[in-house]
Amino acid sequence: MLNLAIVLEDSAQKYPDRTALVHGDIRMPYSMLDGLAGQVANLLVERGVRPGDKIALACPNLPYFPIVYFGALKAGAVVVPVNVLSQSQELAYYLDDAEAKAFFCFEGTPELPLGERGKEAFDAAPGTEHFFVLPGAALATESSIEGAQTLWAALEGVSDRFESVQTAADDTAVILYTSGTTGRPKGAELSHQNMLMNAMVNDELVPGYDGEDSTMAVLPLFHSFGQSSIMNAALRRGAKLVLMPRFEPVEALKLMRDEHVTLFAGVPTMYWALLSAVRAGGLEVPSSLRSAVSGGSAAPMEVLKEFRELFGVEILEGYGLSETAPTASFNQLHRPTKPGSIGFPVWGVQMKLVDGDWNTVEGEGPGEIAIRGHNVMKGYYKRPEATAEVMRDGWFRTGDIARRDDEGYYFIVDRAKDLIIRGGYNVYPREVEEVLIAHPSVSLAAVVGVQHDTHGEEVAAFVVAEEGTEPTEQELIDHCREQLAAFKYPRSVEFRDALPMNATGKILKRELK
Repeated sequence: MLNLAIVLEDSAQKYPDRTALVHGDIRMPYSMLDGLAGQVANLLVERGVRPGDKIALACPNLPYFPIVYFGALKAGAVVVPVNVLSQSQELAYYLDDAEAKAFFCFEGTPELPLGERGKEAFDAAPGTEHFFVLPGAALATESSIEGAQTLWAALEGVSDRFESVQTAADDTAVILYTSGTTGRPKGAELSHQNMLMNAMVNDELVPGYDGEDSTMAVLPLFHSFGQSSIMNAALRRGAKLVLMPRFEPVEALKLMRDEHVTLFAGVPTMYWALLSAVRAGGLEVPSSLRSAVSGGSAAPMEVLKEFRELFGVEILEGYGLSETAPTASFNQLHRPTKPGSIGFPVWGVQMKLVDGDWNTVEGEGPGEIAIRGHNVMKGYYKRPEATAEVMRDGWFRTGDIARRDDEGYYFIVDRAKDLIIRGGYNVYPREVEEVLIAHPSVSLAAVVGVQHDTHGEEVAAFVVAEEGTEPTEQELIDHCREQLAAFKYPRSVEFRDALPMNATGKILKRELK
């Protein structure tokens, strides 16, 4: 037997009175979180859910998420977390594609009417039998969604005692839908072993502090990074998980101080926002912070340097994907950190560079990263052809281009799909972005390839200027021209107040294109 729910159950047994979750005025001990998850498991069984059935969950970083997540796992069901920013037709697609039997959906807010979208999706997905609303008001038994039952109404009188269903290590625990940048989203099937091993590995990558651990959860829990590397790893450790549904840098800094946060994990744009908030408002840097982790995309060198100087903490960069549960490599504490590197493969994981024909690339590369280990998904749900395109002999090819130095450290060059081919020459946007961000008047930059009649593609940059500065397009073009080969520097620079980002803080280059 191996059930991912053990990460909660074991800590609830060891530390029943220790605080598991903090959100607003809510301070929930481990025993209560485990008991509520037990109620959800009993509810699902009463409603006819059987082991292997799919349970969809649309919820921001609120206590509801782990309650439903672990309740479904206890019942032997498969959790299907979905993006809370999805429109009703996208939610309906997830329900239909995953063959979800039940759908738990946050009621939402006037700005984010998620519950209404969820009900529309439920009505459009005849295979989904049950719809439960996670109310915005604490313990509300009535829903603003017509004809919908709230979680608390459904749980009334339901026992909190539940013996978790036996599941095999290779049984599917979670289906995570990829962003779908190259077509309709695909569901990556991750087993109990995939998820549990990744939580254990992530937990051991950062030091513990004798029961004083406090982990900030600002990354969406429906995303693999926030779910496995943050929530599951923290609960396995018995840490306090500080939930933040929407990242706001000033509020995040306040929470970090008030809750004595020791570990913060985010994507590079979040670190950029924290630095900007401290610089702009003269805010106090939280003294409790001892570990900082970054993933999702490569962090600019300037951000790494300034965070170390201002916060006194080294940002440790890691790397992974939804298909790898997610962590595949990390800058590990027992080895020197190299800024800009994603480090080495984590325990039990192998990485190599391959070319377009799966041939191993020796030496520095560059080449496409391929991964093999306990973290690699079973495949894409109901998509054997798509699975075969990216998996061979246990290896998963990522679509990310990297190089490797003579000490074995890996460095992301760029996404294969973001590669710009200008006049037959390869241009990696990250290299150009690093040069731009090093300019004192540039706060944030993104580089994309745009169609060109004679060169095939041309290099175009989008820039957010530092507050109080007014750089010109020609000034930044000349800056890049001085430091880059003639085929690499941008021929156009467009200034923006902000760059488009997804829910995890990744810059949406397809929108810029």
